[in-house]
Amino acid sequence: MFAPRLAFIDVETTGANPVVDRITEIAVLRVEDGELVERWSSLVNPGIPIPGNIQSLVGITDEMVADAPAFAELAGPIRRLLADCIFVAHNARFDYGFIKNEFQRIGEGFDAPVLCTVKLSRALYPQHHKHGLDALIDRHGLTCSARHRAMGDTEALHQFAGIVSSTFERDVLDMAIVKAMKAPSRPAGLPEGVLEGIPEGPGVYVFHGENDLPIYVGRSLSLRSRVMSHFSSDHRNSKEAKIARNVRRVDWQVTAGELGALMLESRLLGQLKPAENRQPRDAEAVFGLRYDPTRKRGPVLLRESLNGADPLAGPALYGAFRSKKEADAALREFASLYRLCPRRLGTEPWSEGPCLAHLAKRCAGVCAGKESPAEHDERLLKVLESLRLKRWPWGGPVTVREAHPETGRLAFHLLDGWCVLGTVEDESALAALIAEPPARAFDLDTYRILLRWLDTPTGKASVSVVSGAPA
Repeated sequence: MFAPRLAFIDVETTGANPVVDRITEIAVLRVEDGELVERWSSLVNPGIPIPGNIQSLVGITDEMVADAPAFAELAGPIRRLLADCIFVAHNARFDYGFIKNEFQRIGEGFDAPVLCTVKLSRALYPQHHKHGLDALIDRHGLTCSARHRAMGDTEALHQFAGIVSSTFERDVLDMAIVKAMKAPSRPAGLPEGVLEGIPEGPGVYVFHGENDLPIYVGRSLSLRSRVMSHFSSDHRNSKEAKIARNVRRVDWQVTAGELGALMLESRLLGQLKPAENRQPRDAEAVFGLRYDPTRKRGPVLLRESLNGADPLAGPALYGAFRSKKEADAALREFASLYRLCPRRLGTEPWSEGPCLAHLAKRCAGVCAGKESPAEHDERLLKVLESLRLKRWPWGGPVTVREAHPETGRLAFHLLDGWCVLGTVEDESALAALIAEPPARAFDLDTYRILLRWLDTPTGKASVSVVSGAPA
């Protein structure tokens, strides 16, 4: 086989993060000079509850591990089984990270050369796209006595190793083994196995630095690949290099699709305000412009807060701005193009007599009595229509269903008036949400996300009307 002594190993766990999660089952096959010399497995009491979704996937329940030994009781046999061996596993740094972290918790160190069979498969079979264990089982006809149980998965890996050892020439196999044993680039302060625990699916990740301060929030349709790319040796710019140097912890949240990732990223950026992200302006300052025809003097456009308001209630509002400077820039452009009065728009202080723009022949003269306020405002209202928030395309709330084909994750987003009323993961929870939805609350970033996303073919196809009819 690959080396004189190999230890094929698989662990089942309470989750994907070796820093906070724990091992629930371990299996080891020790191979010496190509011969299987010992097989060993044990359930492990993790000391923490096993999440329901993990119990359903793996089949290991809290009751099954209640009387199992803790890792500290198994540390001796495990260390003996792995002694002087190459540590062989599928997505090996994940399993290695859990073993290493469990030893650290009991005050012991652990190190071993690591060979990843995912990388080995990629090196030897580059023509295939998928290299997960299910793909290898199907492709090579491997026998797995119990999928997602430690011994069943370990036996499948042992078979795979035997197949490639007998299929490829030694020099080809040696080059593939070098690739499969290459350690990934990672920040010095990031624990072993954390990156490998991140799933390949859509979601959002958060990098934390010293003192657990958030330094960067990002999203991707392929979480693990995107996070790993931050730590490649050829950083694209100095910002990426700075982020990589400072990362001490990585958190992630998986979503069912792109829309969920976009909205979660927007929410976390507002909540965490990470140092290396471009900081949005204060969301509380978002406002629109309300036309007040009763005002005879001074500006007829008044600022009215948008954030948190119901966009379908109250008077018509034009635009969505984060600052007076932003609003004034838009109004000055309109004034120049359509000969509107800067004083009546509020971009210049009010005073008696013609405005400077009229003297320069850029204002039609409402300030000089050369046109009536009604004539001026009729023109103003026409151009303001281009700023109005886009009309909600449906007569009431709609649901957007997202389902990821590989992870099986499902999400239902309840939307109304460009507002997210809630996100749930099953139809019963959706029915409860529809029956008692929260009040609509406008958020500019969410509005822009939904505006773009619902205009895509994927977005349009995912919408189901809850009440009312398309407008």
